[in-house]
Amino acid sequence: MTRPRVAFFDTKPYDEEYFTQVSGSQLDITYFRFPLNTSVAQVAQGAFAVCCFVHDKLDRECLRILKEGGVRVVAMRCAGFNEVDLEAAAELGIIVTRVPAYSPNAVAEHAAALLLTLVRRIHRAYNRIRDHNFSLAGFVGFDIAGKTVGLIGCGKIGQKAAQIFRGFEARVITYDPMADSEWAAARGVTITDLDTLLRESDIISLHVPLTPESRYIIRAETLAKMKPGVVIINTSRGELVNTEDVIASLRSGKIGGVGLDVYEEEEEYFYSDHSGTILDDERLAYLLTFPNVLVTAHQAFLTKEALTQIASVSVVNILAAHGHNPFLKDTVLTAPPA
Repeated sequence: MTRPRVAFFDTKPYDEEYFTQVSGSQLDITYFRFPLNTSVAQVAQGAFAVCCFVHDKLDRECLRILKEGGVRVVAMRCAGFNEVDLEAAAELGIIVTRVPAYSPNAVAEHAAALLLTLVRRIHRAYNRIRDHNFSLAGFVGFDIAGKTVGLIGCGKIGQKAAQIFRGFEARVITYDPMADSEWAAARGVTITDLDTLLRESDIISLHVPLTPESRYIIRAETLAKMKPGVVIINTSRGELVNTEDVIASLRSGKIGGVGLDVYEEEEEYFYSDHSGTILDDERLAYLLTFPNVLVTAHQAFLTKEALTQIASVSVVNILAAHGHNPFLKDTVLTAPPA
């Protein structure tokens, strides 16, 4: 059987390194640096699969062009699939796969890193020391031990985050209608309702997918229910947070700190070097002026372990669709042909 041809979009150096290493000679991959959308879909002509990332735009027209060019599989090398028209893919007979879980430790640990950096002012201390300023003024933080950490979402990543924060001797509460009550009871995690979590948490960390119900779960209405000085961490999806409402709460002093690895308009900037330009996004530019805001460019997943898992699952998905292996049901978003 011939090797399946794969058109790989929005390629970064680490993508090529890990996919080449994992796939070996099993796939015939062509790497493209630009993202996939309708205007460039024709370059995938003759490919069996396209491998895409979270911001590639696979709307109905893009999928139609891909199908006419011979593409049978869209392999998302991420958990998110908000930009994929699944209904159109199903109608066209295109299999869509994803990587539902890749090193939950990586994302949970990054959430903890953002929190610790914020509350101990490590990012500000680093910059001050480089200027040979060894003053400690303005660097008073607080202990995580004894605080209440509220996790909105307690799936695989949320559970890892809960274990980390329990290790800091924090009280951990979670809001998740699908939470595993036995797991929570065994680890001293309390399952509660959203209003209670908002009211009692000193720290709130988001670990939920983006759905119509979760969009802007952090907004003026929910911010008003939080404690003064609350710290908010988001390593999940940018649109879970209403940026304008968060900025207003930062200005009023209601929020004590914000750590973001994602941003609702991030696709315009994240993963690219804009150091020589002025940010057109006024909200993002304004956020970066606050000393109690820390932004990383969607890098929570970026560990050796996670990249290996992403590549491994994506390669297996493509090979399975090509007939080499039984299909892995938990990775498939549209039903494969009977």
